[in-house]
Amino acid sequence: MKITSIRSTGLFGETPKGGWSNEIKPNDSVHALIAVHTDEGVVGLGSVFTDARLVKAALEVLEPLYLGENALEPMRVSEKLHQNTFWMGMGGTLTHAISGIDIALWDILGKVTGQPVGRLLGGTYRTKVKPYASILMEMPDLMRERAAEFRAAGFKAIKIGWGPMGRRDSYKLDEEIVRAAREGAGDDCLLMVDPGASDAFWPNGLRWALRTAEMVKDYEVYWFEEALRPEAIDDFVVLRAQSPVPIATGECLTRRKTYLPWFVRGALDIVQPDVTKVGGISEQIRIAQMASEFGVRYIGHGWNTAVGFAADLQLAAAIPSAELVEYIGGSPYLDDIKLGGWTLDAEGHVEIPQLPGLGIELDIEQLARFTPDARHLLVA
Repeated sequence: MKITSIRSTGLFGETPKGGWSNEIKPNDSVHALIAVHTDEGVVGLGSVFTDARLVKAALEVLEPLYLGENALEPMRVSEKLHQNTFWMGMGGTLTHAISGIDIALWDILGKVTGQPVGRLLGGTYRTKVKPYASILMEMPDLMRERAAEFRAAGFKAIKIGWGPMGRRDSYKLDEEIVRAAREGAGDDCLLMVDPGASDAFWPNGLRWALRTAEMVKDYEVYWFEEALRPEAIDDFVVLRAQSPVPIATGECLTRRKTYLPWFVRGALDIVQPDVTKVGGISEQIRIAQMASEFGVRYIGHGWNTAVGFAADLQLAAAIPSAELVEYIGGSPYLDDIKLGGWTLDAEGHVEIPQLPGLGIELDIEQLARFTPDARHLLVA
Protein backbone atom coordinates (compact mmCIF):
# COMPACT_ATOMS: atom_id res chain seq x y z
CA MET A 1 0.00 0.00 0.00
CA LYS A 2 1.64 3.20 -1.20
CA ILE A 3 1.24 6.84 -0.19
CA THR A 4 -0.22 8.79 -3.10
CA SER A 5 -0.72 12.17 -1.43
CA ILE A 6 -0.81 13.94 1.92
CA ARG A 7 -3.26 16.77 2.42
CA SER A 8 -3.61 19.28 5.22
CA THR A 9 -6.00 21.95 6.39
CA GLY A 10 -6.06 24.43 9.23
CA LEU A 11 -8.89 24.91 11.72
CA PHE A 12 -10.17 28.48 12.00
CA GLY A 13 -12.97 30.50 13.51
CA GLU A 14 -13.23 29.15 17.05
CA THR A 15 -9.63 28.70 18.11
CA PRO A 16 -9.77 28.74 21.94
CA LYS A 17 -7.69 31.16 23.94
CA GLY A 18 -4.35 29.81 25.07
CA GLY A 19 -3.58 32.24 27.86
CA TRP A 20 -0.54 33.49 25.93
CA SER A 21 0.82 36.97 26.55
CA ASN A 22 0.21 37.68 22.86
CA GLU A 23 -3.19 36.02 22.89
CA ILE A 24 -4.30 33.90 19.96
CA LYS A 25 -7.55 34.91 18.33
CA PRO A 26 -10.47 32.79 17.05
CA ASN A 27 -9.33 33.02 13.43
CA ASP A 28 -5.69 32.22 14.19
CA SER A 29 -4.45 28.82 13.08
CA VAL A 30 -2.71 26.77 15.77
CA HIS A 31 -4.09 23.37 14.73
CA ALA A 32 -3.86 21.58 11.40
CA LEU A 33 -5.29 18.23 10.34
CA ILE A 34 -3.44 15.88 8.02
CA ALA A 35 -4.84 13.10 5.82
CA VAL A 36 -2.56 10.50 4.24
CA HIS A 37 -4.13 9.01 1.08
CA THR A 38 -3.10 5.66 -0.39
CA ASP A 39 -3.39 3.82 -3.70
CA GLU A 40 -5.88 1.41 -2.13
CA GLY A 41 -8.23 4.12 -0.93
CA VAL A 42 -7.42 3.86 2.78
CA VAL A 43 -7.07 7.28 4.41
CA GLY A 44 -5.29 7.96 7.72
CA LEU A 45 -5.83 10.98 9.94
CA GLY A 46 -3.26 13.02 11.85
CA SER A 47 -3.14 16.26 13.83
CA VAL A 48 -0.42 18.91 14.17
CA PHE A 49 -0.14 21.63 16.80
CA THR A 50 1.29 24.21 14.38
CA ASP A 51 0.12 27.00 12.10
CA ALA A 52 -1.46 25.43 9.01
CA ARG A 53 0.68 27.56 6.67
CA LEU A 54 3.80 25.98 8.10
CA VAL A 55 2.34 22.49 7.77
CA LYS A 56 1.51 23.10 4.13
CA ALA A 57 5.07 24.30 3.44
CA ALA A 58 6.54 21.32 5.30
CA LEU A 59 4.50 18.86 3.24
CA GLU A 60 5.86 20.40 0.05
CA VAL A 61 9.42 19.99 1.33
CA LEU A 62 8.78 16.41 2.47
CA GLU A 63 6.84 15.28 -0.61
CA PRO A 64 9.78 13.70 -2.51
CA LEU A 65 10.53 11.61 0.58
CA TYR A 66 7.05 10.24 1.24
CA LEU A 67 5.43 9.84 -2.20
CA GLY A 68 5.27 6.15 -3.10
CA GLU A 69 6.35 5.05 0.38
CA ASN A 70 4.83 2.05 2.14
CA ALA A 71 1.93 3.39 4.20
CA LEU A 72 2.03 0.33 6.49
CA GLU A 73 5.44 1.13 8.01
CA PRO A 74 4.96 4.23 10.20
CA MET A 75 8.14 3.97 12.27
CA ARG A 76 10.42 3.45 9.29
CA VAL A 77 8.79 6.08 7.09
CA SER A 78 8.76 8.69 9.87
CA GLU A 79 12.39 7.99 10.68
CA LYS A 80 13.25 8.38 6.99
CA LEU A 81 11.64 11.81 7.02
CA HIS A 82 13.53 12.83 10.16
CA GLN A 83 16.89 11.50 9.00
CA ASN A 84 16.77 13.19 5.61
CA THR A 85 15.76 16.65 6.84
CA PHE A 86 18.04 17.15 9.86
CA TRP A 87 19.98 19.85 8.04
CA MET A 88 16.81 21.97 7.69
CA GLY A 89 16.43 22.19 11.44
CA MET A 90 15.51 19.61 14.04
CA GLY A 91 12.49 20.04 16.25
CA GLY A 92 10.62 22.79 14.40
CA THR A 93 8.02 22.89 11.64
CA LEU A 94 9.24 19.76 9.86
CA THR A 95 9.24 17.71 13.06
CA HIS A 96 5.75 18.94 13.91
CA ALA A 97 4.46 18.06 10.44
CA ILE A 98 6.08 14.62 10.57
CA SER A 99 4.18 14.11 13.82
CA GLY A 100 0.88 14.41 11.98
CA ILE A 101 2.05 12.15 9.17
CA ASP A 102 3.17 9.51 11.66
CA ILE A 103 -0.17 9.58 13.51
CA ALA A 104 -1.97 9.15 10.18
CA LEU A 105 0.25 6.22 9.18
CA TRP A 106 -0.53 4.43 12.45
CA ASP A 107 -4.22 5.07 11.75
CA ILE A 108 -3.80 3.41 8.35
CA LEU A 109 -1.94 0.43 9.80
CA GLY A 110 -4.70 -0.09 12.33
CA LYS A 111 -7.44 0.14 9.70
CA VAL A 112 -5.71 -2.36 7.43
CA THR A 113 -4.98 -4.87 10.21
CA GLY A 114 -8.35 -4.36 11.88
CA GLN A 115 -6.74 -3.42 15.20
CA PRO A 116 -6.77 -0.31 17.40
CA VAL A 117 -3.43 1.48 17.44
CA GLY A 118 -2.99 0.82 21.17
CA ARG A 119 -2.87 -2.93 20.55
CA LEU A 120 -0.39 -2.50 17.70
CA LEU A 121 1.90 -0.61 20.11
CA GLY A 122 2.32 -3.78 22.14
CA GLY A 123 -0.89 -4.36 24.04
CA THR A 124 -3.53 -2.50 26.01
CA TYR A 125 -3.39 -1.82 29.74
CA ARG A 126 -6.77 -0.09 29.91
CA THR A 127 -9.95 0.40 27.90
CA LYS A 128 -10.89 3.70 29.51
CA VAL A 129 -8.95 6.57 31.03
CA LYS A 130 -9.61 9.69 33.09
CA PRO A 131 -9.41 12.93 31.08
CA TYR A 132 -8.50 16.08 32.93
CA ALA A 133 -10.21 19.28 31.84
CA SER A 134 -7.44 21.66 30.83
CA ILE A 135 -8.74 25.21 31.37
CA LEU A 136 -7.21 28.65 31.56
CA MET A 137 -6.51 30.43 34.82
CA GLU A 138 -8.77 33.37 35.53
CA MET A 139 -9.06 35.95 38.26
CA PRO A 140 -10.27 34.25 41.48
CA ASP A 141 -14.05 34.66 41.25
CA LEU A 142 -14.21 33.52 37.64
CA MET A 143 -11.65 30.78 38.35
CA ARG A 144 -13.88 29.33 41.06
CA GLU A 145 -16.86 29.45 38.69
CA ARG A 146 -15.00 27.80 35.81
CA ALA A 147 -13.61 24.99 37.96
CA ALA A 148 -17.06 24.32 39.40
CA GLU A 149 -18.53 24.25 35.89
CA PHE A 150 -16.20 21.49 34.69
CA ARG A 151 -16.55 19.56 37.93
CA ALA A 152 -20.32 19.67 37.47
CA ALA A 153 -19.87 18.40 33.90
CA GLY A 154 -18.40 15.20 35.32
CA PHE A 155 -14.64 15.81 35.24
CA LYS A 156 -12.81 14.31 38.21
CA ALA A 157 -9.53 16.02 37.32
CA ILE A 158 -8.87 19.65 36.31
CA LYS A 159 -5.74 21.53 35.30
CA ILE A 160 -5.58 25.31 35.46
CA GLY A 161 -2.98 26.98 33.30
CA TRP A 162 -1.41 30.18 32.02
CA GLY A 163 -3.48 33.36 32.44
CA PRO A 164 -2.60 35.74 35.32
CA MET A 165 -0.43 33.42 37.43
CA GLY A 166 3.15 34.62 37.75
CA ARG A 167 2.48 37.55 35.47
CA ARG A 168 1.08 40.11 37.93
CA ASP A 169 4.03 40.14 40.37
CA SER A 170 1.71 39.11 43.20
CA TYR A 171 2.16 35.93 45.25
CA LYS A 172 -1.10 36.80 46.97
CA LEU A 173 -3.00 36.75 43.68
CA ASP A 174 -1.31 33.50 42.62
CA GLU A 175 -2.50 31.83 45.80
CA GLU A 176 -5.99 33.28 45.52
CA ILE A 177 -6.30 31.78 42.04
CA VAL A 178 -5.21 28.32 43.20
CA ARG A 179 -7.46 28.51 46.27
CA ALA A 180 -10.44 29.50 44.12
CA ALA A 181 -9.80 26.62 41.74
CA ARG A 182 -9.67 24.17 44.62
CA GLU A 183 -12.89 25.55 46.07
CA GLY A 184 -14.64 25.28 42.71
CA ALA A 185 -13.33 21.82 41.92
CA GLY A 186 -13.96 20.38 45.37
CA ASP A 187 -11.74 18.26 47.57
CA ASP A 188 -12.44 15.03 45.66
CA CYS A 189 -11.10 16.35 42.34
CA LEU A 190 -7.49 16.10 41.16
CA LEU A 191 -6.09 19.59 40.62
CA MET A 192 -2.98 20.45 38.59
CA VAL A 193 -1.31 23.85 38.16
CA ASP A 194 0.50 25.01 35.00
CA PRO A 195 1.73 28.63 35.02
CA GLY A 196 3.01 28.22 31.45
CA ALA A 197 6.61 29.39 31.69
CA SER A 198 7.18 28.71 28.00
CA ASP A 199 5.20 31.91 27.33
CA ALA A 200 6.98 34.86 25.70
CA PHE A 201 9.22 36.77 28.12
CA TRP A 202 8.31 34.69 31.18
CA PRO A 203 9.35 36.93 34.08
CA ASN A 204 10.12 34.43 36.85
CA GLY A 205 12.92 32.08 37.77
CA LEU A 206 13.88 29.38 40.24
CA ARG A 207 13.09 31.35 43.41
CA TRP A 208 9.53 31.99 42.26
CA ALA A 209 9.08 28.35 41.26
CA LEU A 210 10.36 27.05 44.63
CA ARG A 211 8.15 29.41 46.59
CA THR A 212 5.10 28.64 44.47
CA ALA A 213 5.66 24.89 44.76
CA GLU A 214 5.44 25.27 48.54
CA MET A 215 2.23 27.23 48.16
CA VAL A 216 0.43 24.81 45.83
CA LYS A 217 1.25 21.94 48.19
CA ASP A 218 -1.26 23.40 50.64
CA TYR A 219 -4.03 22.90 48.06
CA GLU A 220 -3.10 19.26 47.37
CA VAL A 221 -2.00 19.97 43.82
CA TYR A 222 -1.29 16.74 41.97
CA TRP A 223 1.54 18.18 39.89
CA PHE A 224 3.22 21.53 39.18
CA GLU A 225 3.82 21.98 35.44
CA GLU A 226 6.07 24.24 33.37
CA ALA A 227 7.10 26.38 36.32
CA LEU A 228 10.39 27.31 34.62
CA ARG A 229 11.43 28.17 31.10
CA PRO A 230 11.54 24.98 29.04
CA GLU A 231 15.31 25.08 28.43
CA ALA A 232 16.23 25.63 32.12
CA ILE A 233 17.25 22.05 32.88
CA ASP A 234 19.66 23.04 35.70
CA ASP A 235 16.88 24.87 37.52
CA PHE A 236 14.46 22.00 36.95
CA VAL A 237 16.94 19.65 38.65
CA VAL A 238 16.94 21.88 41.73
CA LEU A 239 13.18 22.41 41.66
CA ARG A 240 12.43 18.71 41.37
CA ALA A 241 14.80 17.91 44.25
CA GLN A 242 13.23 20.47 46.58
CA SER A 243 9.58 20.64 45.50
CA PRO A 244 7.02 19.02 47.83
CA VAL A 245 4.79 18.28 44.80
CA PRO A 246 5.65 16.36 41.60
CA ILE A 247 7.22 18.38 38.79
CA ALA A 248 5.99 17.96 35.21
CA THR A 249 7.27 19.32 31.91
CA GLY A 250 8.30 18.31 28.40
CA GLU A 251 5.73 19.71 25.96
CA CYS A 252 8.30 21.95 24.25
CA LEU A 253 10.85 19.20 23.62
CA THR A 254 10.81 17.18 20.41
CA ARG A 255 12.28 13.80 19.42
CA ARG A 256 13.31 11.19 21.92
CA LYS A 257 17.00 12.08 22.12
CA THR A 258 16.27 15.48 23.66
CA TYR A 259 14.51 13.88 26.63
CA LEU A 260 17.41 11.68 27.71
CA PRO A 261 19.35 14.39 29.64
CA TRP A 262 16.17 15.23 31.58
CA PHE A 263 15.81 11.62 32.66
CA VAL A 264 19.50 11.11 33.43
CA ARG A 265 19.71 14.24 35.57
CA GLY A 266 16.46 13.66 37.43
CA ALA A 267 14.86 16.90 36.28
CA LEU A 268 11.23 15.83 36.34
CA ASP A 269 8.71 13.45 37.91
CA ILE A 270 6.24 13.42 35.01
CA VAL A 271 7.20 13.72 31.35
CA GLN A 272 4.73 15.38 28.98
CA PRO A 273 5.65 15.00 25.31
CA ASP A 274 3.02 16.18 22.83
CA VAL A 275 2.25 13.61 20.14
CA THR A 276 1.28 16.34 17.67
CA LYS A 277 4.72 17.99 17.96
CA VAL A 278 7.26 15.49 19.25
CA GLY A 279 7.44 13.31 16.15
CA GLY A 280 4.18 11.41 16.40
CA ILE A 281 3.15 8.13 17.99
CA SER A 282 6.43 6.48 16.97
CA GLU A 283 8.42 8.96 19.07
CA GLN A 284 5.91 9.23 21.90
CA ILE A 285 5.83 5.51 22.69
CA ARG A 286 9.62 5.32 22.78
CA ILE A 287 9.88 8.36 25.05
CA ALA A 288 7.36 6.78 27.40
CA GLN A 289 9.32 3.53 27.45
CA MET A 290 12.56 5.40 28.10
CA ALA A 291 10.93 7.36 30.92
CA SER A 292 9.81 4.14 32.57
CA GLU A 293 13.41 2.93 32.77
CA PHE A 294 14.21 6.02 34.86
CA GLY A 295 11.14 5.79 37.08
CA VAL A 296 9.51 8.81 35.42
CA ARG A 297 5.76 8.77 34.76
CA TYR A 298 4.42 9.48 31.29
CA ILE A 299 1.27 11.60 30.97
CA GLY A 300 1.13 13.22 27.53
CA HIS A 301 0.49 16.87 26.78
CA GLY A 302 -2.43 17.60 24.48
CA TRP A 303 -3.80 21.07 23.71
CA ASN A 304 -5.60 19.29 20.97
CA THR A 305 -8.11 18.40 18.26
CA ALA A 306 -10.35 15.33 18.25
CA VAL A 307 -7.74 13.54 16.10
CA GLY A 308 -4.89 14.40 18.45
CA PHE A 309 -7.00 13.37 21.44
CA ALA A 310 -7.75 10.04 19.75
CA ALA A 311 -3.99 9.47 19.38
CA ASP A 312 -3.51 10.33 23.06
CA LEU A 313 -6.18 7.78 23.99
CA GLN A 314 -4.50 5.01 22.02
CA LEU A 315 -1.18 5.84 23.69
CA ALA A 316 -2.91 5.81 27.07
CA ALA A 317 -4.12 2.30 26.31
CA ALA A 318 -0.58 1.12 25.60
CA ILE A 319 1.43 2.87 28.34
CA PRO A 320 1.09 1.61 31.94
CA SER A 321 1.59 4.99 33.66
CA ALA A 322 -0.81 6.96 31.44
CA GLU A 323 -3.53 7.29 34.06
CA LEU A 324 -4.70 10.65 32.69
CA VAL A 325 -5.11 12.38 29.33
CA GLU A 326 -5.37 16.10 28.70
CA TYR A 327 -8.75 17.32 27.41
CA ILE A 328 -8.87 20.95 26.35
CA GLY A 329 -12.02 22.30 27.95
CA GLY A 330 -14.68 23.76 25.67
CA SER A 331 -12.97 23.55 22.27
CA PRO A 332 -15.24 22.70 19.33
CA TYR A 333 -12.18 21.37 17.49
CA LEU A 334 -12.16 18.57 20.05
CA ASP A 335 -15.83 18.27 20.97
CA ASP A 336 -17.64 18.80 17.67
CA ILE A 337 -15.69 17.39 14.71
CA LYS A 338 -15.81 13.73 15.80
CA LEU A 339 -18.94 11.81 14.88
CA GLY A 340 -20.72 11.12 18.16
CA GLY A 341 -18.49 13.40 20.22
CA TRP A 342 -16.93 12.29 23.50
CA THR A 343 -18.76 11.11 26.61
CA LEU A 344 -17.72 10.87 30.26
CA ASP A 345 -19.01 7.97 32.34
CA ALA A 346 -20.14 8.25 35.95
CA GLU A 347 -16.55 7.82 37.15
CA GLY A 348 -15.26 10.64 34.97
CA HIS A 349 -13.62 8.33 32.44
CA VAL A 350 -13.78 8.30 28.65
CA GLU A 351 -13.80 5.08 26.66
CA ILE A 352 -10.73 4.41 24.51
CA PRO A 353 -12.00 3.57 21.00
CA GLN A 354 -11.63 -0.11 20.15
CA LEU A 355 -12.30 0.29 16.44
CA PRO A 356 -9.41 -0.14 13.97
CA GLY A 357 -6.78 2.59 13.82
CA LEU A 358 -7.43 5.68 15.92
CA GLY A 359 -11.01 4.50 16.12
CA ILE A 360 -12.76 7.72 15.15
CA GLU A 361 -14.56 9.18 12.17
CA LEU A 362 -14.79 12.89 11.48
CA ASP A 363 -18.08 14.68 10.93
CA ILE A 364 -17.53 16.43 7.59
CA GLU A 365 -20.41 18.84 8.09
CA GLN A 366 -19.11 19.95 11.47
CA LEU A 367 -15.53 20.09 10.20
CA ALA A 368 -16.70 22.36 7.37
CA ARG A 369 -17.59 24.97 10.01
CA PHE A 370 -13.87 25.43 10.65
CA THR A 371 -12.27 24.88 7.25
CA PRO A 372 -13.38 25.23 3.61
CA ASP A 373 -11.23 22.20 2.76
CA ALA A 374 -13.08 19.57 4.81
CA ARG A 375 -14.23 17.42 1.90
CA HIS A 376 -10.97 17.81 -0.02
CA LEU A 377 -9.04 16.67 3.07
CA LEU A 378 -10.92 13.39 3.39
CA VAL A 379 -12.41 12.43 0.02
CA ALA A 380 -10.20 10.84 -2.62
